[in-house]
Amino acid sequence: MKSKIWLALIALYIVWGSTYLGIKVAIETIPPFFHAGVRFLISGLILVIWQKTAGHSMPTRRQWISTGIIGTLLLLGGNGLVAWAEQFIPSGIAALIIATVPMFLVIGEAIRPNGVKPNWQGVVGLLIGFAGIFILVGPSEFSGSGMKLNPLGVTALLCACLFWATGSMYSKSADLPKSSLMNTGAQMLMGSLSLFIISLISGELHGWDVAAVSTRSIYGVIYLILVGSLIGFASYGWLLQNAPISLVSTYAYVNPVVAVLLGTLFGNEALEPRIWLATAVIIGSVVFINSTRPKVRYEMKDGAESAT
Repeated sequence: MKSKIWLALIALYIVWGSTYLGIKVAIETIPPFFHAGVRFLISGLILVIWQKTAGHSMPTRRQWISTGIIGTLLLLGGNGLVAWAEQFIPSGIAALIIATVPMFLVIGEAIRPNGVKPNWQGVVGLLIGFAGIFILVGPSEFSGSGMKLNPLGVTALLCACLFWATGSMYSKSADLPKSSLMNTGAQMLMGSLSLFIISLISGELHGWDVAAVSTRSIYGVIYLILVGSLIGFASYGWLLQNAPISLVSTYAYVNPVVAVLLGTLFGNEALEPRIWLATAVIIGSVVFINSTRPKVRYEMKDGAESAT
């Protein structure tokens, strides 16, 4: 059993860590919000039909509303903004910034009514984490690095963290389907509607030549649907039932490192000492925060605390 757990865990590390590069490839010739809408529409349909065939009840009207809110926050505000930002930001750095979601969760918990306030160790962890972000995205003069990150892309990624944290906290009290996969599928379906609406409103489809979509981008979308969304969720669900949650949650620490390495090896993304330093500081702060804060259950969908 232990060998199966480790094999599934390694698969989860690679699968969800690779989704950032998958997004980068998909949006080369497909508009970012539209690509995410297609991805989650197909993934959601597969999960909902699968769960319905397996005998699980369809969501009630109230549950559709709840999954619509969560899907919009997580998949439009979270994954959608990640895809948009990756037009300007390397995939590995995007994954590293998204790895700070637990920091936003701690802050959100602290300011919401009856929320859990961080202890002094948590505050120290937050300060260290934000120092890591500054090392990563701060002025190049500070680190002596020639790398300059697009300010709008960085802002979009930080907003994605905020939306993900908000959706995760809302999910704690929302009326949701009992089946976790039905819940995930419903969120994907509702989130895809929001993504398509924003795709139309933003005008990203104006002038888009469907005939110019590359085979490489199509493969990227297929990979995100079959591997990132479906195989990733199957592995995650199996691990939750067969492995300690403390072990399963390590994917959130490993995924950004995997994303940085894959972006360097296959995406021609620069790998500088500044990035490794920021990686060590940010991941270290997240590990420290999670080890000292009271345990609060949050949704973890499609790698976003890892997705994205």
